[in-house]
Amino acid sequence: MAHRSKRYRSLIEKVPSEPQPISTAANLVKEFASAKFTESVDVVIRLNIDTRKADQAVRGSFSLPHGTGKTVRVVVFVDDPDQAAACLEAGADKAGGEELVQEVQGGFMDFDVAIASPRMMRHVGRLGRVLGPRGLMPTPKAGTVTDDVVTATREFKGGKIEFRADSAGNVHVPVGLVTFEAAQLADNVEALLRHLREVRPPTVKGEFVVGISLSSTMGPGVRVAI
Repeated sequence: MAHRSKRYRSLIEKVPSEPQPISTAANLVKEFASAKFTESVDVVIRLNIDTRKADQAVRGSFSLPHGTGKTVRVVVFVDDPDQAAACLEAGADKAGGEELVQEVQGGFMDFDVAIASPRMMRHVGRLGRVLGPRGLMPTPKAGTVTDDVVTATREFKGGKIEFRADSAGNVHVPVGLVTFEAAQLADNVEALLRHLREVRPPTVKGEFVVGISLSSTMGPGVRVAI
């Protein structure tokens, strides 16, 4: 069993045994946050999907109503110099063509989101072994392969998130910071839930969302009533 600090064990004792309304859970997560840095608030949503079936894959991107509160580092693979300049103006940390691909091949990985134009994917494809394991490979489904790289840059810099169900069927994403109001965190979680239900694979039977938990970076999870 992993070692837990005395502080963490004391917080665990305060976690309700029953699932709570989202607003109550958000308030508890804020109350439990006591790290010396500003903690993120994350939601884990367990879905009733069979991840072995391709037609039940759940992946995409979504703009949270209140953003994530985090500074997101974005790079854009685009071979048009005018578009690259526009992406930089929109907030991209780096933008370029084959020279940026070579830079990533050489070890540059200081970014959280990679966006690419469709024309660049034949070059970006060479980075699959580097970007794939980190979940950074651009894909059309996640909204990171697009002709409108400028708008995508602006959206991801503004708090748009990527989500993807893991092998256990869990979607784990940030929904804000502990400095957010509880109502803002609740809005973000509720909006994400609505979106996930909209993209529910048609082959899924029965309940789709079967579990929700909210927590801060260093705090215990609080179960949320569905």
